[in-house]
Amino acid sequence: MTPDGSPGPRGTEEDLSFTYDLDDRGERAAPKRTIDAWTVVTGILGGVLLGTGVTFAVLGLTGVFTEPTSPTLPPAPTLTTPPPTAPPVSIVDNSNATAVAQRAIPSIVTVEVGSFLASGGGSGVVYGDRGYVITNNHVIDGASDIAVVFSDGARFPAVLVGADPLTDLAVLRVERSDVTSIDIGTSANVSIGQAAIAVGNPLGLVGGPSVTSGIVSALNRTLDVQAGTRLYGLIQTDAPITRGSSGGALLDGNARLIGITTAIAVSDVGAEGLGFAVPIDIAVGVIEDLIEDGDVDHALLGITGETAFAERGGAEFPVGVLITSIMGGSAYEDAGGQINDVITSIDGVPIDTIDELLSRIRFLRAGDVARIEVLRADDEIVLEATMGLLE
Repeated sequence: MTPDGSPGPRGTEEDLSFTYDLDDRGERAAPKRTIDAWTVVTGILGGVLLGTGVTFAVLGLTGVFTEPTSPTLPPAPTLTTPPPTAPPVSIVDNSNATAVAQRAIPSIVTVEVGSFLASGGGSGVVYGDRGYVITNNHVIDGASDIAVVFSDGARFPAVLVGADPLTDLAVLRVERSDVTSIDIGTSANVSIGQAAIAVGNPLGLVGGPSVTSGIVSALNRTLDVQAGTRLYGLIQTDAPITRGSSGGALLDGNARLIGITTAIAVSDVGAEGLGFAVPIDIAVGVIEDLIEDGDVDHALLGITGETAFAERGGAEFPVGVLITSIMGGSAYEDAGGQINDVITSIDGVPIDTIDELLSRIRFLRAGDVARIEVLRADDEIVLEATMGLLE
């Protein structure tokens, strides 16, 4: 009980003793607490033991009293390959670059090359389902080691099936069966202004192919790509193409391959935003020849010529190719051709310039018979020429 008679806190009367003094008025003063000596000693000992126990517990947890063990390394993880590439998506909106990219990316690869002196690379396109990859000749020229990295990250060694410097095309092969081939289109009906989407691996950036879009800017371009090498009949596009994109795909709005990107225009101020691609109609013939026997039997007509012009209203218009000289024993001579003939078409395809003639001959092979329409004096005649072999 408390001095005023109210019940005190539980346990106070059993644990503590109180003495009372009288104050100056004879009344009982406030209680004074007295502490038993054994209680003090017991408390100190308990605190010491408690503190010691806590200390030992902490030291035990921190490993002070445990025997050190030799460090061990975790086992190597089990590595698994990514799942097979998903089937290509269907294009439902040919103005949707996203759908085109999704369809094409699994068919675009990075080509890595190495030699004794340097290393580099470019891009490539999966052709068919037998592990063939199209790229540029200049990408693999001089390489002693070639590898192909697919969009899923899989890297395979590649062998060179064949290369053709004249068209700057090459074919590689890898031992992979689960490939996604590109859809082959045609360059015959490509129009200036239509959508053009380029897919490749610019600058060798890690992380898979890059996609850029633009339009077809021009057709039948001629380009000097290096000393002594001139490409004909190229498709020009403003879809951004840069170093490392060589050998990549130029696609139409339905994700069909219309060209193999091969070069960019560079002036004294740098890249001009013009890219060029080998038309797929030329490329397919070269690719099939390389796959068949590793070589291309390019056709030779055996003439020297220049663009012929007709005048009208004070202006000049290109109208064909004027023959200025003929090789002895050539296809053109054997067909009855003469100097000063003007070739106006080959196999029904109009020819207005010397570049168009050379481009059209790229479609032909040695032994092919070409139907050549010619203006001779005031007559229109047709020659049947069996093409020779360009060596």
